[in-house]
Amino acid sequence: MDKVKRPDKRAERSRRTREKVVEAARELFVAQGYGATSLQEVADQAGVAVQTVYFVFRNKRTLFKDVVDTSIAGDTEPVATMDREWFRAACAEPTAAGQLRAHVHGTREILGRVAPIMPLIAAAAATDPEIAAQWPDGPDPRYIVQYAAAEALARKPDTRPGLSIEMAADLLFGLLSPQLYLIFVRDRDWSPDTWEEWARTALTSQLCVDPG
Repeated sequence: MDKVKRPDKRAERSRRTREKVVEAARELFVAQGYGATSLQEVADQAGVAVQTVYFVFRNKRTLFKDVVDTSIAGDTEPVATMDREWFRAACAEPTAAGQLRAHVHGTREILGRVAPIMPLIAAAAATDPEIAAQWPDGPDPRYIVQYAAAEALARKPDTRPGLSIEMAADLLFGLLSPQLYLIFVRDRDWSPDTWEEWARTALTSQLCVDPG
């Protein structure tokens, strides 16, 4: 008879501790900025000893990278965006309009987490070369994701005739950018629902055949 595998309580405690520290750091980085936030403040906010923060993350740079990565993913699982279930499901939609609806919704979930920390990345990278090195020059990972979405769109029957994959990727990359999201949601006080409907409508009009 096979033995029932018992949950690893130590691993579960470690996972919860890591999540608490990352969430505390994210709140403080957004509220105070990267440079103004100390690891002691993060530890106090998370309700753990500062030695625990050092043991898990080693330094503030590593913690900051973890905050960014988990904000993009939405969890601590090492799964790339293009391998996420929501992205695969969106690309599998039978029509371009359906894919855009699902893709914009999934992107909205990411932007709600990521957009507030984008200015922090730029500010921290400008003053700390080691942080800048964590995001080396090269193809923007966000563009790579949008290009993959555009490739899927190109195969749909209701995609606008003559539309190139490059143009579709550019439109997705631009209209679904963190910068534009912040302009509307943070600066102009749009609700995320309003932004999502606007982005879906704008992209559908540009990328899909007019149903009328």
